[in-house]
Amino acid sequence: MNICYITNLYPPAILGGAEIMVEKMANKLAKEGNKITVITTSPDNEEHLVHKTNITIYQINTTRLYPVYKQTEASPLTKPLWHILDLWNENTLKRIKEIITENNIDIIHINNYKGLSLSCFKAGHDLNIPVIFESHDFSLICPRANLIRGNNTLCDRRNYICDKYVQKQIQLIDNYVDLLISPSNMMINKFRENGLFTETKCVKIPLGVEYENVKSSKSYDTLDITYIGSLGKHKGVHILISAFKQIKNENIKLHLIGKGYDEEEFKEMSKDDNRIIFHGFVDNKNIRDYYNKSNIIVIPSTCYDNSPLVIYESFSTGTPVIGSKIGGIPELITDGKNGLLFESENVEDLKNKLLNLIKDNTLLKRMEENALNTLPPNSMDVMIDKIKQEYKKLLDG
Repeated sequence: MNICYITNLYPPAILGGAEIMVEKMANKLAKEGNKITVITTSPDNEEHLVHKTNITIYQINTTRLYPVYKQTEASPLTKPLWHILDLWNENTLKRIKEIITENNIDIIHINNYKGLSLSCFKAGHDLNIPVIFESHDFSLICPRANLIRGNNTLCDRRNYICDKYVQKQIQLIDNYVDLLISPSNMMINKFRENGLFTETKCVKIPLGVEYENVKSSKSYDTLDITYIGSLGKHKGVHILISAFKQIKNENIKLHLIGKGYDEEEFKEMSKDDNRIIFHGFVDNKNIRDYYNKSNIIVIPSTCYDNSPLVIYESFSTGTPVIGSKIGGIPELITDGKNGLLFESENVEDLKNKLLNLIKDNTLLKRMEENALNTLPPNSMDVMIDKIKQEYKKLLDG
């Protein structure tokens, strides 16, 4: 099968978990003998071609204001213009169609598309090739992609400018998607609430991890509580720090792994508590060591997280997760079984849930076993097999 993955970022250019997941899927299917073509954005103003075994990567030049991977560094003044220019790009559409034709593509699988414009969805339609859209964020219904306002509060109603932008996106994507894949029902429902994919087949396929399900050896003399992710207020890190600081216990530590906009503010919040440790960015190759050492992973998001990969990875090591009751998180955590749920933004509730596990090692150990058994064995293979089944259904008509 000749498969084309369209993704705005692809390793080594990484901003989140989506591009890591695309690479893992591409590598796995290439090893099975499929021919993989990846279309992604260029890190500069030139097109680059990278060859790997059964994988050809096209880094194409698109919106020129700044590369996608530098969006976190972009000026607030240039971002609106970047989004407008990125709505539709005829040159990108033309180049994508050329690449698809040259490589005799059978199926197109689009992931994050910002920086390649919505024109990439039309390529399959024009060439009569099935198009799958796997959604990792809310870019289609929110310019910020996370349904969070500039003041870090949830956006339940768009302002006039945002609404006009979203309506234009909905108009441009037309009926170019044959199948929507999402790891959560929450995201599918959010799209449909906004008038998207109401007549399109939508399938929930949970994520997979390459790790084997192996319970790590834990120490309980000092309990290690860990957060892994972006250090931003929309991820609720300030809620976690506040809850942790209220717990007067010298036998616990809080490990914060990642980088982000609000890192310095979080460090200022934590400077009087030597139990809180900032580790900075940790390469994906080494991240499993932190899961293995952790007793509890916390996902304190205040935004509509889709289906955090951190939860899957945590479960694969038998590490329970405390997560906020928002977005797709409750679809993964069964409260009281493989973790605990707390009310989003509620410091007191999170503190109490942490105390439940800190004070009760028996409960914690029971949750460890349940966490380990949450994912199917070889969950990455399970996910890819389900996606391949959807490929076959589309190709068989």
